[in-house]
Amino acid sequence: MKSVIHRLVRVPTALLACVLLSWASTAMAHEPHDSILQAATGFMATAARDAHGEGFDVTVTPGRLDPRLRLRRCDHGLEAFLGPGSRMAGSTTVGVRCPGPVTWTLYVPVNISVHGQVLVLTRPLPRGSLLEDAALRLERHDVGNLSGGYLSDLQEARHMVLRRALPAGTVLTPQMVEPPRLVQRGQRVMLVAENPAVTVRVAGEALADGSLGQRVQVRNLSSRRVVEGTVLSRGVVGVNM
Repeated sequence: MKSVIHRLVRVPTALLACVLLSWASTAMAHEPHDSILQAATGFMATAARDAHGEGFDVTVTPGRLDPRLRLRRCDHGLEAFLGPGSRMAGSTTVGVRCPGPVTWTLYVPVNISVHGQVLVLTRPLPRGSLLEDAALRLERHDVGNLSGGYLSDLQEARHMVLRRALPAGTVLTPQMVEPPRLVQRGQRVMLVAENPAVTVRVAGEALADGSLGQRVQVRNLSSRRVVEGTVLSRGVVGVNM
């Protein structure tokens, strides 16, 4: 009788051990969702901080993965990367992949919150206005809501020109401004060609508008030849000798 009872007790114990070993083996074979989410958020936080620069606070919140998702554990470490059309603020996705030996790729939804100081107009300005310090101020915003981008560098915006009239309180975007035109079509300009030994200056006529650093065509008023040069300053175009 004792022998029978002993066998009845041992059988369930053996079965339980097999079940536990099987469960542990299965759990170890799959990549934990937390590891995938940490790889995605860590990578995206670094990318967003690099994109926006100093002075911006970045918070990355991962989306929820399907609890039924089972991916093989990655023995060589997870790699995160920017997916097609990834954004540096708001809702976007970041790719996470396993390079091997069993390869897989997953796109993880994340939300990137970015707050920082951006440039805002202090008063209404008409089209063509030259931006000066008195017309600008820095104001804290959630840049994820600024679909057109933003300007945050006062020195970069200073002396830019408005492309259209804007009201006070407008957050400035790159599409709203342009460099001032230092050369205008039909304007008489100075063509300058120089090397270490000599500098030559001749009068010319600009055939197109141009901002600093832009290439424009100019007619040499002495030879009537059309040459191409680089706008160096107001009314001055540099050409190769």
